[in-house]
Amino acid sequence: MRSLKFFALLVALSTGAWIIPQVASGQQVSASYQLFYDELSPYGTWVDYPNYGYVWIPDRDPGFSPYETAGHWIFTEDGWTWVSDYPWGWAAFHYGRWDYDNYYGWFWVPDDVWGPAWVSWRRSPGYFGWAPLRPGISISIAFGRDYRERNERWIFVRDRDITRPDIGRYYVNRTNNVTIINHSTVIVNTRRDDTRNATYIMGPGRDDVQRATRTTVNSVAIRDNKQPGHRLSNSELQIYRPQVQKRNSNGQVPAPSKVMKLNDVKPASERNAGNRQEQPRTVNPPRVQPPQPPAVNPSDNKGRQQQPRTVNPPTRVQPSQPPAVNPSDNKGRQQQAPTVNPSNRGQSSQPRVVDRSNNKGKEKQPQNVTPPNKGQTPQPGVVNPSNSKDKEKQTQNVAPPKKSQAPQRLDVSRSKSSGKEKEQLKITPPKKQDEKDKQRE
Repeated sequence: MRSLKFFALLVALSTGAWIIPQVASGQQVSASYQLFYDELSPYGTWVDYPNYGYVWIPDRDPGFSPYETAGHWIFTEDGWTWVSDYPWGWAAFHYGRWDYDNYYGWFWVPDDVWGPAWVSWRRSPGYFGWAPLRPGISISIAFGRDYRERNERWIFVRDRDITRPDIGRYYVNRTNNVTIINHSTVIVNTRRDDTRNATYIMGPGRDDVQRATRTTVNSVAIRDNKQPGHRLSNSELQIYRPQVQKRNSNGQVPAPSKVMKLNDVKPASERNAGNRQEQPRTVNPPRVQPPQPPAVNPSDNKGRQQQPRTVNPPTRVQPSQPPAVNPSDNKGRQQQAPTVNPSNRGQSSQPRVVDRSNNKGKEKQPQNVTPPNKGQTPQPGVVNPSNSKDKEKQTQNVAPPKKSQAPQRLDVSRSKSSGKEKEQLKITPPKKQDEKDKQRE
């Protein structure tokens, strides 16, 4: 019996010895504002802002918004706790408050009280919403009817999506905020932390979320981390949350090592994301040479400009000089009829030979026809038409004889030579006229 009592006493003493140093070590962790100034400097800019003192402007995209960008909610014993994906999230989302400037964007004002998330909560039928608490707004003020955060500062999700780790994909469009807010009520749900002498806004009740999501909401344990930072693993959140003092241990007021003038800070639309500011990339537009006539500069499908190709203009065709005839040997085109000068009265015309060449594109020189002298009998004329089968044959104009002369008969004989068809016009005097001439003699 005595041995059992002695064993129980040893167990109690050893347990107390293990618990007490742990609590003492947690209470001994303390820091000043200098911790924030040093740890957040690589990720943003410290400026001296009117009415607030030193504030921190993160180097993030213009669309950055606290408790909205790069993070999600988990349920802990302190209520709904924001877990950020930023390495500086252990400080800026659990200490201090956020405010907005129309020119500089969001900026963070440090404070010495730790909390799961410094936001105000609302509930509307089918929705949960939250908005950052501005500096100087206490919990009692946030729950009052006179406190109204601007509509565009609120972030809403459907109540069934509040536990999603990728909650950023399920935010409701802010154009619906007015309608949702008008049908919403403030969630009054707090927890008192005596060890830190602070009161937290816990947000939606655990049972309400379980009914909306139809799943079990497990509580995540919070453990103190010894180094600045945070990590979520195995249903446990390890986070650095020291007791922060506004002054250093020697009583001096801390200050950032580098403070930028407010006028030198770029607006939110011109600040680059990331820890360091990227240098702008200079893009040289391609040099396009103006087209020189008659050069043509087409571009290929890949966007690279080809070398200009010089297009030679077609050779101009010299107009034919009259009275030259330029027959074309192309099929379907009508040839021009040769012009025959009529013979003078009493003169017989000499035979005229019209020679048409079948060479394409060559121009024939005009044939000069000399009128016959008076008293000469007309000689037969030989006409050599073109050998194109599809060309229309032109009629020959033959000068009419004198009235005293007897009409002549035309005898057309065709002969083929070397595959070319030629036509010969022979003029043979009629027999009756010959007999009359013999009788006269």
